Amino acid sequence: MPADPPAGEFTEHRITLDGHPFVYLDSGGEGPPLLALHGHFGRGRIFAPLARALGARYRVIAPDLRAHGRSGHGGTLVPGTYVDDAAALLEALGLAPAAVLGHSMGGAVAYLLAARRPELVSALLVADGTVLNRRPETEPVLDVSEWPRRAPSREALGAAVEARGIPDAGYFLQSAAAFDDGWGFLFDTGEMMASQRAFVGDFSADWRASRQPALLLHGEHSFLLSAETARRMAAERADTELVDMPGCGHWLYEDDPDGFATAVGAFLDRAQEGSGQ
Repeated sequence: MPADPPAGEFTEHRITLDGHPFVYLDSGGEGPPLLALHGHFGRGRIFAPLARALGARYRVIAPDLRAHGRSGHGGTLVPGTYVDDAAALLEALGLAPAAVLGHSMGGAVAYLLAARRPELVSALLVADGTVLNRRPETEPVLDVSEWPRRAPSREALGAAVEARGIPDAGYFLQSAAAFDDGWGFLFDTGEMMASQRAFVGDFSADWRASRQPALLLHGEHSFLLSAETARRMAAERADTELVDMPGCGHWLYEDDPDGFATAVGAFLDRAQEGSGQ
């Protein structure tokens, strides 16, 4: 399998945590750490523009989560496993306490980590993640069980995904790679189905259980986080800021990268001032 092209401001590192191999990207520098967690089907490289925008102010660490990207597969893909992995990475790198940002499923991992291991998390940022991941609020599981294993080209792989009802395969193609027998995804569709199902439910109590200052970013046209639920999440948890991002969908860091980076950076600056660091 060929190597990925350079990821902008990041350098790639490999680490073994509790016997499981992980890849993470690190922007380096002496700034306060920000652990950035992607969503289902994603990988750490989605945060390269954010790392570039934050520059020398913050050190962004973006892992490929278990069974995603170039990290190892296997294990029980439930919320607690992802939380344990994130905690182990922070401890292994000696970065705690750190600000933790999560998008979508990564947002759930972030607020679960903040609640269960508060000593590791100095500030919490949730980008279009929800606590009400069930019907009728949203469709919590994207059925990828019949997605092709291989295609003759990256373009053909994207076309095959779009033929199965996905309007734009761009997000998923960030996890595409050339294998010896054609183009395919770095994630396993069976693992992704199991992982998605494990995140179905109402996580409101977990959201309320953490005490760190928090930022909740909501895309105006999100299919996952409704405006009503976003307002409720902000209202029922102390020290929580809600920022609505007009014109953005679920992938708000792509729809408005400058606005996303500005909101994240401004919140981190305020959190640093509030902590006295």
